[in-house]
Amino acid sequence: MSEELPRSPYDSVGGLVWFPRMLDKIRLQARGDLAEAYHNNLGRELDGHCLAFLRVKYADLRERVIAGGSDEEVLEWCFAKGRRPSEGEIEIFDGFMRKAGWRDASSERLAALLQQSGHRRLDRRCWTRFDFIEFDEGRTPPRFSPMGTVPRQG
Repeated sequence: MSEELPRSPYDSVGGLVWFPRMLDKIRLQARGDLAEAYHNNLGRELDGHCLAFLRVKYADLRERVIAGGSDEEVLEWCFAKGRRPSEGEIEIFDGFMRKAGWRDASSERLAALLQQSGHRRLDRRCWTRFDFIEFDEGRTPPRFSPMGTVPRQG
């Protein structure tokens, strides 16, 4: 098995952050290329927030992703099966997801992840769960400006 990393949590499809990462994890697991460390949170934690936002069940999404299709086609399927959020709702959801771990209910979880991972030295630069994932997977989180994040291409 050659383990691959899913895309950055900051990457987006149809304006939704996290969604492409969730699809990557499903595809990688189906091929046997997803590291065991990711398995416990499939469909849970941040995946669960995205699924709840779209009102889609993980088992149904997994089945659809494995059936094939682009990220955009799978997202359209989610909109048809669950709900199609407005641009404003997507903006609010993205803000919530990008800030998870920063002064919220998951702050303790982020602190524990930093401690367990050996990334404690990054605590001054790692403000959110997305930042932790970026550092943990060897990437640098995007810089933020007063106008929002620097857009990621991908």
